Amino acid sequence: MNDLVGDLIAALGPEAVLHQPEDLRVYAYDGYRSGDSLPPAAILPRDTKDVARAVRICRQHGAPIVARGSGTGLCGAAVPQRGGVVISLARMNRILEIDTRRRRARVQPGLMNLRLSEAANPHDLFYAPDPSSQKISSIGGNVGTNAGGPHCLSYGVTTNNVLGLEFVADDGEVYRCHQDDPGYDLTGVLVGSEGTLGIVTEIEVRLRRLPEETRVFLAVYDSLDAASATVSEIIGHGLLPTALEMMDRVMIKAVEEAFHAGYPQDAEAVLLVEVAGSHEGAEEAEHAIARIAKDGGALAWRAARTQVERDALWAARKGAAGAIGRLAPNYYIQDATVPRTRLPEALRAVEDISHDHDLIVGNVFHAGDGNLHPLLLFDRRIPRQVEAVVRAGTEILKRCIALGGTISGEHGIGYEKREALPLVFSTQDLAAMVRLRDTFDPQTLFNPGKIFPSGASCAEVRVGSAH
Repeated sequence: MNDLVGDLIAALGPEAVLHQPEDLRVYAYDGYRSGDSLPPAAILPRDTKDVARAVRICRQHGAPIVARGSGTGLCGAAVPQRGGVVISLARMNRILEIDTRRRRARVQPGLMNLRLSEAANPHDLFYAPDPSSQKISSIGGNVGTNAGGPHCLSYGVTTNNVLGLEFVADDGEVYRCHQDDPGYDLTGVLVGSEGTLGIVTEIEVRLRRLPEETRVFLAVYDSLDAASATVSEIIGHGLLPTALEMMDRVMIKAVEEAFHAGYPQDAEAVLLVEVAGSHEGAEEAEHAIARIAKDGGALAWRAARTQVERDALWAARKGAAGAIGRLAPNYYIQDATVPRTRLPEALRAVEDISHDHDLIVGNVFHAGDGNLHPLLLFDRRIPRQVEAVVRAGTEILKRCIALGGTISGEHGIGYEKREALPLVFSTQDLAAMVRLRDTFDPQTLFNPGKIFPSGASCAEVRVGSAH
């Protein structure tokens, strides 16, 4: 490893290569878990050329490579395995261009998500994907997991908003692909690949025009069933809010105590609804959705009439995960999806599973597209609670699959869910994915140990991919 580190320093400079244990500790974990060992080095490139040099050197030494955004991922995708060298893209954080006429922007992968909208807003534009971590998550990381956010219901997830990519391949060569290119959609293949196919070094994204008017509301319910049934009714009537979020009593208590945004603590559930468009369109949508909510059992329909009130409601929603610290020292968040019509059953299943394992669960999620985010509360100092949340999380995934859903909506697979992938895909399906991965990276240098199951399952996939 000394030769590897020496070659990296010679090529990139000592300021770009970290190799002391005290400097590497932060790169051994992400938002999900701590790694079993420190990486031999962490590289901080300034540009695409630096990334290409680093990849070529790592390839020469046979060293695995793990690309890292800001380390906020929740599935262990940025945790180095097998002695992998971390390439942190944090210093590649510039906005390269905002094209207001074509409503496009070119950015480096280390740019924080929210910064792009802040830069585009003066031009009456914004970047739509808005995960709750948008203040601290990078656009490159969002590309890796195909992140969504509350507004993906109307505007789509990351893949619907990425137009083109520049990436470094396993041989250190630099390639560009674009949504408009003829032939295979390589851009779509790379989005959501969690750094297993290449390292993205530049991203072209779609910007959208800020709506003329935005309205935000709370629908208050005395049961989870009534609130979740209303979600299907809204969509079933052909209405498409820009956002449709849901919180249960546990989460309402946490966010209201933390943010004092006006969430009713006596409610069993609330729907946070946003509509946007022209003045007439927003008003019409408000009246239609309010009628459906009240017919569905809403106890109250509250409108946020000022920008301050709207911002407060959204700040509380996006800060929900942090607010849970008022209730427990640790939480384990799941990320599964179910059809909207199965939301009541899914929420009852989550409640039953948490009760069976003697755990408290809080639900805050993207109800409009059925993307559940149950937060299982625990204390990691108590081993039996750690074991309980892992078992409960797996059971929740299985119940969601049984309801016609899947195991990830926007957080990715990474290390956390790789053993669950066979619950959704057959050996033949996984073999096809391995063949695709091997086409890009035949030596499996990019982010090994992620996405695909380990042990016998992985061996079966390898056998399947050979036929």
